Amino acid sequence: MITKVLSVGGSIIAPEKPDSEFLRNFCSMAIDYLISNTETRLILVAGGGGPARMYQNAYKDVTSAYSDLQKKHACYNIKQDLNNAGDWLGIMATRLNAQLLKAAFGPLCLQDVVTDPTKVFDFTGRVLVAAGWKPGFSSDNDAVLLAERFHADTVVNLSNIEKVYTDDPRKNPDAKPLDTISWADFRKMVGDEWVPGKNCPFDPIASKKSEQLKLTVICAAGKNIQNIRNILDGKDYIGTTIK
Repeated sequence: MITKVLSVGGSIIAPEKPDSEFLRNFCSMAIDYLISNTETRLILVAGGGGPARMYQNAYKDVTSAYSDLQKKHACYNIKQDLNNAGDWLGIMATRLNAQLLKAAFGPLCLQDVVTDPTKVFDFTGRVLVAAGWKPGFSSDNDAVLLAERFHADTVVNLSNIEKVYTDDPRKNPDAKPLDTISWADFRKMVGDEWVPGKNCPFDPIASKKSEQLKLTVICAAGKNIQNIRNILDGKDYIGTTIK
């Protein structure tokens, strides 16, 4: 069996709420692909999207009021570690999105949503759906770990951007889109540190692991269904290849 891994960004599954139109078109394309390619199976790793950011922002708002209490009760540690708590909120959002994906594939996805990519389990269906695992990185890293485990040489990273740019195009009008980039140059752009809710083309922790594995990552627009099919079929596509 050939295994292909797609990291499906939360920004396209649920930018604010679940995008039913996207999910209907994406799942229909994936099912048609699997019917046409009987020796191939798919691993889909769900991101958190709008729900993750909504709950992370709510947590920050709630705990911002704790500073005065902390001064008043100096011996009582009220506030938790922001990154750890924020990560767990984001992880729970990925699990809800993943459960929706699993349900959409019905009998093609036989197993429960994977929440620990290092746990021993058999991949018996045609589709495996995974979600966030633990604090310290995004679901992109889970996709990389599953690619390593099931001997996939490429991860397709689907998000709300069509290509990786030399800089943030929303802030720098001179930023240029890239067709290809090396891991060394890409990691200079995204850095080495993960912060919950960080907005970058591919998680810095996942990027480091991908470079070590000599994995190829294709960053592409998740809403362009035909382009995703072209990537799966090995045809010409629009996106950025990192290798």
